Amino acid sequence: MQELTKAEEEIMQILWKLEKAFVKEILEQFKEPKPAYNTVSTIVRILEKKSFISFNAFGKAHQYYPLISKEEYKEFISKKLLSGYFEGSVKNLVSFFAGNKDIGVKEMDEILKILKEKK
Repeated sequence: MQELTKAEEEIMQILWKLEKAFVKEILEQFKEPKPAYNTVSTIVRILEKKSFISFNAFGKAHQYYPLISKEEYKEFISKKLLSGYFEGSVKNLVSFFAGNKDIGVKEMDEILKILKEKK
């Protein structure tokens, strides 16, 4: 599996949400200013070549759907983040986020609760 570009990931997020969609329907999900139809169409074709999506043909129109689930990609990207920035250590990852000033006490308690449940 390959890492997605920001634009590819944005389209995948839309397809994971919609489950299947034509390019026009994908485009409708973007906030203003919306990208050009041809831009979205090109990125969709790239995702197809990367085997992230496939399509059902309805004449000349194609309805696209994900081949890779959001969970599969989340696991892939999490492992890449963990190995690339935290020496493969979950402890280093948690320590980094625990030291982040934006995390409140409530969130820290929720993280501890999750860790205790997994134990």
